[in-house]
Amino acid sequence: MNLPNSLTLARIFLVPLLVVVLLTKLNGWEPPFGLGKELLAAGIFAIASLTDWADGYLARRRKQVTGLGQWMDPLADKLLITAALVSLAQMGRAASWMVVVILSREFAVTLLRAVAHARGQALPASPIGKLKMVAQVVAILALILGGGEAGDPLQVLGTAALWMATIAALISAADYYRHFNSLPAVRAVPPPRETRDAVAPAPDSAASTAHKRVSA
Repeated sequence: MNLPNSLTLARIFLVPLLVVVLLTKLNGWEPPFGLGKELLAAGIFAIASLTDWADGYLARRRKQVTGLGQWMDPLADKLLITAALVSLAQMGRAASWMVVVILSREFAVTLLRAVAHARGQALPASPIGKLKMVAQVVAILALILGGGEAGDPLQVLGTAALWMATIAALISAADYYRHFNSLPAVRAVPPPRETRDAVAPAPDSAASTAHKRVSA
């Protein structure tokens, strides 16, 4: 496995660690090196987010773009964002309905891309999707470090960024759907004439069979 794919795989392995740090309550446990729980979780998420940029950059620079990497990279992104947002909603730091909107958009776009791929077509990436991704990263980091207090500046920043991510998710979903509807229709290709002739019964044979049944 090359380095870009290894980074993608490492991002997947960081997902359960992030959830454990955010949600698990262990009596008497303290993060190492004197780090607070929120700071440790934010560090894990930041490292995982950096691998998202690094694996794509290295794959293009080293010309190591593979089918496995193209399949794993979006999966790792969705796992990371889903785990972080669901954990924050469970902690009461993110509005549940916003999390539902963002994650529903992810599943809907994935479905549209799968249908287009099955037709041998591709959906172009929406530029608004990049804005959504940046807003999500800012929102998650700020909400983790904000401590959940309403007046905390980081909590306010995280909530504002989450609003931006939610709006961008809705707009980009509509943009993907518009592009999906504009894709050319796929026409069924009839089988070759030789195949049709081989499958269809010969007229003489069919008449002979019917004659035998009547005679019997």
